[in-house]
Amino acid sequence: MVLNYIWIAFFVIAFFVALVRLIFWGDFDVFPAMMDSTFSSSKTAFEISLGLTGVLSLWLGVMKIGEKGGVVNVLARMLSPLFVRLFPDVPKGHPVTGSIFMNIAANMLGLDNAATPLGLKAMEQLQEINPKKDTASNPMIMFLVLNTSGLTLIPVSILVYRAQMGAAQPTDIFIPILLATFFSTMIGVLITSIFQRINLFNRVIFVTLLGACLLVSGIIWGFSQMDGETMNTVSTTAANILLMTIIIAFILAGVFKKVNVYDAFIEGAKDGFSTAVRIIPYLVAILVGIGVFRASGAMDYLIDGIRSGIELTGMNSDFVGALPTALMKPLSGSGARGMMVDAMTTYGADSFIGRLSCIFQGSTDTTFYILAVYFGSVGIVKTRHAVVCGLLADLAGIIAAIFIAYFFFG
Repeated sequence: MVLNYIWIAFFVIAFFVALVRLIFWGDFDVFPAMMDSTFSSSKTAFEISLGLTGVLSLWLGVMKIGEKGGVVNVLARMLSPLFVRLFPDVPKGHPVTGSIFMNIAANMLGLDNAATPLGLKAMEQLQEINPKKDTASNPMIMFLVLNTSGLTLIPVSILVYRAQMGAAQPTDIFIPILLATFFSTMIGVLITSIFQRINLFNRVIFVTLLGACLLVSGIIWGFSQMDGETMNTVSTTAANILLMTIIIAFILAGVFKKVNVYDAFIEGAKDGFSTAVRIIPYLVAILVGIGVFRASGAMDYLIDGIRSGIELTGMNSDFVGALPTALMKPLSGSGARGMMVDAMTTYGADSFIGRLSCIFQGSTDTTFYILAVYFGSVGIVKTRHAVVCGLLADLAGIIAAIFIAYFFFG
């Protein structure tokens, strides 16, 4: 519903901005430009979707091998000691614990098709132990925040879009995204724990969070010792080695589990083709809306207004061009994806704005959509502190993404 209003607003605002430019400034080119943008944007959307087919098939095939090879189960077991303490109100041994672990593990691996059904199942099980059926319980809120903070180890879709948009090294944003989504998730967990009075000094929680912080600090310190060219080379090389290691690990996990890895790959690859075809109408709709909004001049007015406000504070405003992706992400995943593609199309996939828009896309998730779907599925109407915690996690991810983008690419 939110995306419906946003999409309508793109066209209505664009029309009135163009009308003002025509009547008061005598700009006779604005309406032809808007109409031209509808054709060019729809063509671009189709070409992007078509080009995604091969890479999506590859990665969804690899993911299917990992899924059948038990990688999700292994990751869930690794998370178990921490998550048991983040969900103290869940009875020990309750089946929902497994669903929560599996959902988070699937999200971390980018297995959206597996993560959503597991998430809905977990929410239904949490509702069974919820004493107030119309009010979100503490475990429900912690579960939602972990989902909305967007912790993803393999941002496959973003890498795919960068490759399709002609990025010289599509994986150069891999480590920046991991760092940004880490901060988003960390802040989300901390804030939710404070609201729910979870003991953050519990040995397991404290050691895990401290260890994660030290690891991230070490990575940032290590890169800070390098010049820009070396940093980019090391970051890209490390990302490619890590991704290749993941592919090999998934294949070996499948072999260990006696899975026919070739057949599993083909099964997943088929999903890649259908996914690429399925997103065509959505990508056409959002890119045409953004294209009209930009061609009317409304996007430039919006960005220039924000940039002027930022510059008045004395801050560097290079990041402003990527902000539409960040502002759209909590509202709509497809809308943010369209903004990301538009940024790469307008400024270039390897531009600072193009890269930052990708980091924004990968640093958080669609907070309001997830809240609506997960809470709506079990009839929750009183969300308590869920929205606040989710949006603060989003804000942390946005701020972290900006600083990390300047650090790596500025």
